[in-house]
Order: sequence, then structure tokens, then C-alpha cells
Amino acid sequence: MEKLSVVSLLNVIGELFSDEISIAVSNTKEYIYYRPSKRVDLKIKPGDPVKEGTIAYKALTTNQKVSEFIHREVYGVPYHGMAVPFEYGGKLEGCVTAIYPAYTEGKSVVTIKSNDGWIPVPFENVKYLEVKDRKTHVFADGFSGTHKDPLQEFEYLLPRDMFIRCHRSFIVNVRYIQEIYPDTHSTFILEMDNQTRIPVSQSYASYFRKMLGF
Repeated sequence: MEKLSVVSLLNVIGELFSDEISIAVSNTKEYIYYRPSKRVDLKIKPGDPVKEGTIAYKALTTNQKVSEFIHREVYGVPYHGMAVPFEYGGKLEGCVTAIYPAYTEGKSVVTIKSNDGWIPVPFENVKYLEVKDRKTHVFADGFSGTHKDPLQEFEYLLPRDMFIRCHRSFIVNVRYIQEIYPDTHSTFILEMDNQTRIPVSQSYASYFRKMLGF
């Protein structure tokens, strides 16, 4: 097949997977296709070499299916994944990798910085998180504070049944959404239970609708 038709086919196959799964395809040395998800993006580009320590590298060097957790040292974010090598004419040609977000086990609070110290806030009490002035601000019942981690880190920490990213600057707890209003260009405005209004950007609108089922 021509390169364009191969890419088109891979895009169609990618649509069969969850929006939370990134798909990467490589030959034996470099990536030839990458489809990021809303939940995890390793920033892979076609032409990037397959890094040592990744599951793709392990699958290619062992010529076996590999499924495991990869620490943040490799791509800057932790992830779970499965890589399956493929052959053509009896010769190893490359592998296909499915990349899942890694959720932190055992944590149930976000510890935020206040004026006087630190406050552990249970996940269920966090209303939303916002990035502004290069800081992550955590808003809870009656108070707020800052956290050193970027918003992307919270996508892997916070439980999926409560939290969803709706904008490059916001993650919201869906349990505190009071109403959803349509806005221009297929976007939305969320009114939280404290009357704060939060935008859903166009790049997250489709994913947001799918996750909330409307």
C-alpha cells in the first residue's frame, strides 16, 4: 500500500480504541505512526527512534509481546502499555504499541500549599483544578491552594470516575457540575455548584461529551 493509505488505515483502526489509549507503530528502529489520546501523550513523532527501556524496544529485542509499567524517566510521564511485534515473510518488521495512562495507586488526597502550611484534601472534596500564572491551583470546599505538579500529572493521579480534563487549563470533578451550557464552535460552559463557570475547549468537547454520555 502507498504510505497515505497505510496512515489512513491506521487512523481508522485507532478509532476502534478508547480515547484513553494512544497507539504507536514502529519499524525495527523508529516510529512511523503515532495517535495520541486525551489521557496520555508521549509526544512521539514519526521518525523518532525507538528508545531503549520502552515496551516497544523490549518487544523488538525479544520478538515477543510485552505488557508492563514504564516509569516517567523514559518519556516524562509514567504509563502502562502493551507492545506486539509483527513479521512479514518470516522477518521482524516492527511492532504496534497500545499506551494506557498510569494511575497512581494508594493515594486518596491532594496535598495543597496554603498560606500557613499544607492541607491534605480528599479527592472527593476537590471541585476543580486550574493552571494560571504557571501554578496549579486546587479548589475545594471553601478554600483553595497551590500544588507543585503540573495539570498533566493530575490526569494520572485523579480517579477517572470523578475527574475529567475539559481544557488545557482545567480539570473538573464531574460531581460538582451543576449545569452544562452550549457555547460557540461546538464548545460548552460548565457551571459548577459554587457558580464558577469553566470552559470546555473545542479540542476536548467531543471527549467530554463521550465521557459524560450526552
